[in-house]
Amino acid sequence: MCRLPRPPVSLACGIAILSLPTAGFSQSVPGAEILQQLRSFREMGSVLYIAAHPDDENTELITYFARGRNYRTAYLSLTRGDGGQNVLGPEFGSEIGVIRTQELLAARRIDGGRQFFSRAVDFGFSKDFRETLRIWDRQQVLSDIVRVIRQYRPDVLITRFSPIPGRTHGHHTASTVLALEAFKLAGDPKAFQEQGLEPWQPKRIVWNESIYQQDDIGGAQQVRIDVGGNDPVTGEPFRVIAGRSRSKHKTQGFGNFTIPAKPGPRFETFQLLDGAPMKNDLLDDVDTTWGREPGGAEIGKLAEDIIARFDSQNPAASLPALLKLRGELAALPVSDPVVTEKRGQLDRILQACLGLEVQTTISGAEVVPGEMMNLHHSVVIHSSTPVRWVAVHYPAIKQQIGKGKGPSVPAPKNIELLPNQPRTLDSTPTLSPGTPLSQPYWLREEGSPGMFRVDDPSLIGRPENPRPFPVEYVFEVGDQTLVIPDEPVQITRNSENSEVHRRIEVIPPVSLDFPSDIALFAPGTSHPVEVEIVASRADSNGALRLEAAQGWNVSPSEQSFHLKTIGERAQFTFTIKAPAKSDTAEIIADAEIGNAHYRTGRIEINYSHIPPILLQPVASLKAISLELRTLGHAVGYLPGAGDSMAQNLKQMGYTVRMLDDTNLTLEDLQGLDAVVIGVRAYNVRNNIRADLPLLFRYVENGGTIVAQYNRPDGLKTNELAPFELHLSGDRVTDETAAPTFLAPDNPVLNKPNKITSADFDGWVQERGIYFPNQWDDHFTPVLAFNDPGESPLKGGLLVAPYGKGYFVYTGLVFFRELPAGVPGAFRLFANLISLGK
Repeated sequence: MCRLPRPPVSLACGIAILSLPTAGFSQSVPGAEILQQLRSFREMGSVLYIAAHPDDENTELITYFARGRNYRTAYLSLTRGDGGQNVLGPEFGSEIGVIRTQELLAARRIDGGRQFFSRAVDFGFSKDFRETLRIWDRQQVLSDIVRVIRQYRPDVLITRFSPIPGRTHGHHTASTVLALEAFKLAGDPKAFQEQGLEPWQPKRIVWNESIYQQDDIGGAQQVRIDVGGNDPVTGEPFRVIAGRSRSKHKTQGFGNFTIPAKPGPRFETFQLLDGAPMKNDLLDDVDTTWGREPGGAEIGKLAEDIIARFDSQNPAASLPALLKLRGELAALPVSDPVVTEKRGQLDRILQACLGLEVQTTISGAEVVPGEMMNLHHSVVIHSSTPVRWVAVHYPAIKQQIGKGKGPSVPAPKNIELLPNQPRTLDSTPTLSPGTPLSQPYWLREEGSPGMFRVDDPSLIGRPENPRPFPVEYVFEVGDQTLVIPDEPVQITRNSENSEVHRRIEVIPPVSLDFPSDIALFAPGTSHPVEVEIVASRADSNGALRLEAAQGWNVSPSEQSFHLKTIGERAQFTFTIKAPAKSDTAEIIADAEIGNAHYRTGRIEINYSHIPPILLQPVASLKAISLELRTLGHAVGYLPGAGDSMAQNLKQMGYTVRMLDDTNLTLEDLQGLDAVVIGVRAYNVRNNIRADLPLLFRYVENGGTIVAQYNRPDGLKTNELAPFELHLSGDRVTDETAAPTFLAPDNPVLNKPNKITSADFDGWVQERGIYFPNQWDDHFTPVLAFNDPGESPLKGGLLVAPYGKGYFVYTGLVFFRELPAGVPGAFRLFANLISLGK
């Protein structure tokens, strides 16, 4: 926020109050938007959409219910999309899950819905819902759905997918199977009593039919509704808003997504799965008025009257009626979470009609526990309604400014707000020493392959962490007290000169980093390992240690560090000796400062369509003792959509030359023993088609190319190899699927590492994706895998001699296995690179 430099009036306790011009405050909420919020307040109907992943939701339907019918509308995504790929960058796994969480929140800000999650992990594609329920903890996910239903209290549940097995992703079917169970259990007082929540029984559960599962359509109880129309505030068609919402799923390739216009109604069809019959509408026989609440009839009548008399050009004219409505609402039971939600909504409406704006800024968003914060509080009112600024509360530290408790402002009730004359307050509260470091709550503890571990039940279902340092502004409006929640933000501008608001991040005084996530050792050998420590605060002094499992030796035992300035970096080298046998261990870096231990790294993720993300995982190194032989020395790497393959090749001992397809020449390929093409390069590299003849000539002259998987849709070229090769959607999702050696004498399985079935132990998520299903006879299929009950797939690893060299195409997911430190994957990939040596 822009602030003019006027000398503040000094007050006790390091607090100052002053008046400023209005520059920097956001504009008042338009009257049409306030009227829409009043209509939303009046409506009590609610729907909960349930599916498996980010992008599974029907944004057109969410937009229609939230903005067209003004119902409370939410999407429960059972997973955060952790198992998907990223078309924008190198993040995958938990990192892409955090990104897609923010993409869903960005989508809901557009279409008007709310967002919930369960603790289920997206562990990758599953062909069978029964496999999904085995890997997920069925009871935990079911409990999470019941919890969200009981807290949100929807009238109708809507599933995206049919409950009939097959024909789709196993996660999809599982989401509906569990939603059906949760529908019955949410209203059962004996089910999940440990939640301590009141039972809630939705009226019905329906399936939002889809052309992708049209063979499953056949229920007698079907209803069609027209979800077309225009937004009453902006005038935009709902489909346009829904398309903009869906376009936030940019990491999945929806950045330019739009919903095409078509004449006539825009029907959505619903099939009853369980619950009360329906004839005309999803909410048949549901009372969507305030009359459903004990004592609520008067609330509904008052709201109707305010809406009828509302003047969009003068919202403040409704303030007396709103204050009366607020007084009536205060008399309703506080135990009903819907009424509590409506109270907050009415307070926001009241704030908008007052034209009352608050803002809390902090000069730096990153704060260390126990550190003093310089907060700047700003308040402005645009109406002439008498309002007093009474206090500022800091609930996290049970402290407030005003009313004589904690730091106080002299005569706080004299802070009378005048139209368009901002008042500000500077204060210096201390962040509690026990405040946990910023890290998504579902990533704080080690989970299982199918479930995140969340120790605090109050967090389950939430899309993100609660505010680390909430702020409450307290005002007197007439004879009522209005509390407006806020939080400190750092305001900066990005390269497009747009404001970026960054929430407080709780950080340690130092962060730790291993340059590589993996270190490879021959059994019994020693290698130096480097650790970098970076100061977030000046004068950070202490001792650095590496913690290792039994059998792994680290020397020296500790090293001292002395970092004088913020941002100062220091590198320390430790020698690690591996055991004399094959083994895998986690090495954790630990910095001790005083009596406190810090062991977190720092990962910053920045994309323009979502807020900045800071992750602080445990700083660890996966040390692997294995028998690994390599042939050749130099490898070229042509990046695809993003992976860590270049780093993994360096870990294997190769020198890596990064290649660029915009100006690739034969000279760039000289001296290379092999060229590795990154994942989905044929989908994303614009010049790949023009460069393939050059790459094929490199092979013909004696080189080796290893091309990794591509999607069959959206290819930049249909010429994928020197010989005919066709991609498919074939995949093997069972990461434990036994290999069949189709060509046991092929060099790929023998040189320089003898590959056995043991090399396929410990693989993660899946065996491979998008296998070719047709290929020229020059290709030799080397391996076959199959999921349970299916025929073996032979297209996962194809090798063809071409001229003096070799061309390899593989759908095996090396891009997952190598970063995960799977020993056999390193040994097999070394053999691919060593072909012809």
